[in-house]
Amino acid sequence: MLVGRNMAQISWDCSIAPVLEMIGVKWTINVLWQIQKHEGIRFNQLNRDVKGITTIMLTRTLDKLMADGLVSKKDFQENPPHVEYFLTDKGSSLMPLLRELSQWGQDWRD
Repeated sequence: MLVGRNMAQISWDCSIAPVLEMIGVKWTINVLWQIQKHEGIRFNQLNRDVKGITTIMLTRTLDKLMADGLVSKKDFQENPPHVEYFLTDKGSSLMPLLRELSQWGQDWRD
């Protein structure tokens, strides 16, 4: 256990560092999980499904996920206009790994 050190201060000498920078933030995995579960989801539904997240944090998380190329946003030019969030191919390729982590967590839950 690291005591007194921030995760950002750790120097990783392996290829997992960029992965942790993308998905190691508190809400990221839960947001990704909900998006893949719905195969396209509106912001307000996502805000309801990710229990405990604030609107500001959800906005920041989605912006980061889009910047990292894991999530895309589609603007529907309908009345009323709305947007939905989808996993990109890059984001979808991460889901089998997250399922494995979920299974590991269930298998080793205390």
